[in-house]
Amino acid sequence: MRALLSPESSSLYFTSINIVSRDPNPCRSRTSLYFLKRDGGCRLIRRKPRSTAVKAVLDSATIEELGLKESDMRNPAISSTYRRSMLPKPNQTVLEAQARICTGPTQTRPLSEEQAFKVLDTILRSVRGELKDEEQVSKAQIGAFFAGMTIRANSFPEETQWSEGERRAMNLFWPLLLRALPSDVIFIADPEGSIMGLGNSVGPQFIGNGTTEMRLVGALREILAGGHLGYEEVQGVLKDVLPLKFEDGKSTGVSESLLSAFLIGQRMNRETDRELKAYCLAFDDELGPAPVADVSSLTHYGEPYDGNTRFFRSTLFVAAVRSCYGESSLLHGVEWMPPKGGVTEEQMLNFMGANTNLSLHQAKELIEDEEVGFVYISQREARPSLYSLIGLREHIKKRPPLATTEKVQQFIRAKGKESIVAGFYHEGYEEPLLMLMKRRGVHSGLVVKGEEGALSMTTRLRSASTSKGFPVNYCSGFRSVGTETACKVDGSY
Repeated sequence: MRALLSPESSSLYFTSINIVSRDPNPCRSRTSLYFLKRDGGCRLIRRKPRSTAVKAVLDSATIEELGLKESDMRNPAISSTYRRSMLPKPNQTVLEAQARICTGPTQTRPLSEEQAFKVLDTILRSVRGELKDEEQVSKAQIGAFFAGMTIRANSFPEETQWSEGERRAMNLFWPLLLRALPSDVIFIADPEGSIMGLGNSVGPQFIGNGTTEMRLVGALREILAGGHLGYEEVQGVLKDVLPLKFEDGKSTGVSESLLSAFLIGQRMNRETDRELKAYCLAFDDELGPAPVADVSSLTHYGEPYDGNTRFFRSTLFVAAVRSCYGESSLLHGVEWMPPKGGVTEEQMLNFMGANTNLSLHQAKELIEDEEVGFVYISQREARPSLYSLIGLREHIKKRPPLATTEKVQQFIRAKGKESIVAGFYHEGYEEPLLMLMKRRGVHSGLVVKGEEGALSMTTRLRSASTSKGFPVNYCSGFRSVGTETACKVDGSY
């Protein structure tokens, strides 16, 4: 069998037996793949019985038949080839610094004096216009970096606050930066005029441009002080600023510096349950009510959207096998996502020729189809507002709250029972994920610490010291009793 088509040419579903059919009859040994072309035609490719080799190639005849160009083909072994070329790349010097300081109260690693001098000099030269193209430091990077510095100064424990080297570097560069930075960044770096010691009045007086930024600035004052927001406050900001609109690669709406500071700041402060609920539910009605599939059960699989770089990602194949037994599954994600930029289900499906541009109503029909029974939905189609953040997320480096909440989505509902299975890696997020599942009102939920925080478990023996927190293969979950959903039992409204 040849693995075949481009995402522009067809959509893929499986029918027949041993791998993906819903017919449990073990006597049938032939598996067929149907490619539904956009023009309504159907091309059937059969796998020969007892054939074990699969050739993942596109020969010249197939390319010519499908009207493809060699230059259009992506290397499936290199996930970075799926990154959209139109996205501007971040400055690597500042990005490395963000990886150290834009994280939690115990994980932050202060910069040395040499590192801090290099980063601040790079930012200064960039805002002065001395750096071009990929060397330029983006507004989102500058906002995230100074948000990290401010939160560390205001609320982090002593061991992860500013180092002596960072303090000396800031004392030298801040008078120069104060004359070069825009007012929104000065606000982020010193919101109350008390950190830098120069009597700065810009931060305390800054209110933003327009009503949208005014709400964002008000929320940021609380975040930069190490505080938290209410459910309505978070949802109000998100709905005000998203989707991001771009012109020539630059945001035409809200300040990217302010928004990146908001997103990374909430993660650094460790989100409360109320804040996570707000992120999780904010855009449920973006495209109207979720379609309801007429199936007896539906399992939603949520894995890290930024993919895998070291271990096999098996959920797509698990969903195909489950469909053989009449169990419906829904997978969701994106083609490429920072910070990891690893292999995703959408990349695998694109390489196989599947249609990854399904609308929610098309996906509902495939779930109800007894010959299919599982479906993949791209965030691009289901939540365009959140999808618009991919470029910004690359420039803030660390994962924002959305990296947690996007795994607990319910793009399609079921008339029967629903379950959610989600992967996690960092200890402390297993209970919030289960809380969000209960808030979704599903009958059962499960969190799994699989390889790379995904759902793929390991069969290899490992010492406890090789994994932070819980060991790989750790699971925790709930199941509601009787006919009531977990949301009603838990009281999480």
